[in-house]
Amino acid sequence: MSASEWADSVAPIHVGSDPSSETGAVIPSISLSTTYKQDSVGVHKGYEYSRSDNPNRNALEKQLAALEAGQHALAFASGSAATATVMSAVGTAHIISVSDVYGGTHRYMTKVASELSNLQVTWLDLDTVSEQTIIDSIRENTKLVWVETPTNPTLRVIDIAYVANILSNHPSQPLLLVDNTFMSPYYQSPLALGADIVLHSLTKYVNGHSDVVMGALILPEPSPTSKPLLAPFLSKLRFLQNAIGAVPSPYDSWLAQRGAKTLYLRMRAHGLGALSVAHALERAKARGQVRDVIYPGLPSSSRFDVARRNTSAHAKAWIDTLRNSIVPGLGLEESGRGYDPELDGIPFGGMISFRINGGEQETNAFLAQLHLFALAESLGGVESLVEVPEKMTHGGLSEAERASLGIGPDLIRLSIGVEDAVDLIADLERALDAAIPPVETSPNVPQLRFDIQPSDAASEVSDESPLATRLPSATPSEYGDAVKETL
Repeated sequence: MSASEWADSVAPIHVGSDPSSETGAVIPSISLSTTYKQDSVGVHKGYEYSRSDNPNRNALEKQLAALEAGQHALAFASGSAATATVMSAVGTAHIISVSDVYGGTHRYMTKVASELSNLQVTWLDLDTVSEQTIIDSIRENTKLVWVETPTNPTLRVIDIAYVANILSNHPSQPLLLVDNTFMSPYYQSPLALGADIVLHSLTKYVNGHSDVVMGALILPEPSPTSKPLLAPFLSKLRFLQNAIGAVPSPYDSWLAQRGAKTLYLRMRAHGLGALSVAHALERAKARGQVRDVIYPGLPSSSRFDVARRNTSAHAKAWIDTLRNSIVPGLGLEESGRGYDPELDGIPFGGMISFRINGGEQETNAFLAQLHLFALAESLGGVESLVEVPEKMTHGGLSEAERASLGIGPDLIRLSIGVEDAVDLIADLERALDAAIPPVETSPNVPQLRFDIQPSDAASEVSDESPLATRLPSATPSEYGDAVKETL
């Protein structure tokens, strides 16, 4: 059976992890050797020097290709190294980029590639821009369109298939790259939507344990119907991976491969937890503590329809199995009905941004009261994190650039881990109450609250308690363990 015939949840566990033919070990060993014996000049077992090829990196790359339903994967020492390699492959040319891009990507494009190779960048709000504007922005030397969706940190959602269709029908057919870091291969499949290149900071969700810095590029197999630029671009990327040498170590490759095996389990917990927290923040908005909740999976989000279109087929199938279940944190326990994606929204990754009802003083007061959320940059680990983009991840942008993107002292970004959603909500509500006393709310607005003390963060429930229990047998006391549902 080939990797393409396996179920989506099976391939990441088995591709690149064949049992050892020598020992029968089911887990790949770590190959630390930097060089390899040749039987004679140029005759070897596929390996010469570890910068060029390494068994652990090759195994990881096979796994990554399977995760994104691609054919070629290239691993790098960081997401930034992957970005730099793409920019080197583009060379002296023009690209189009989404305006609300990761700060490190913006920095490399404007302060490195523009100086070293005279890269020219046109910035567009690709979530709202018209088709004609995109077409008019493509020049004769436009090689690439850079999409990050959802964007960081304002979570704008770009319709991947829409942009891909425009580019495929344009005479110059520039390549479409999608940074899929925020969604992971579980919730979004850019290649299936028409993208040509997928980029990941593997540091985040794919590894998932905050102990590896790594990046990757995944591409499909070039064919006679592919864009003319795809095959030579893939060849150049492979050449630059070896020539530049920004490759991950064998040990880091081994760690990332191990982490990716549980991606599907973790992403379900991240997504359900984020949806529950987003609902809790909407309730805090009704109490006057929050001004805006940004989570594309909410039905109230202007990006909800596009988010559903971008959601992968396997994630949609899983979400559909949750219908009529009780999902903790959504406020359904007393409503008499189960989960409905149309009414309650969909799990759409683990990232949430919100604007606190105040400024820097209220933000700092809120942060000081959190117990379960660590104040830290990065995202995608099993632990929940909180950060203030204005001072942290996007501090390198100018004040005017941050203002144009809506990044101010009131904007707070959450990376929802795999902890119990009920405990996370209690932690957030406690911190919000300390920073901004709630106002009176309408009796028609549901105000589900979770008053759990920090010492009770781990709910005590039976090992047989599911996360999503079918009505009508469920009772609120059964919803303590947030990662046991249909993972």
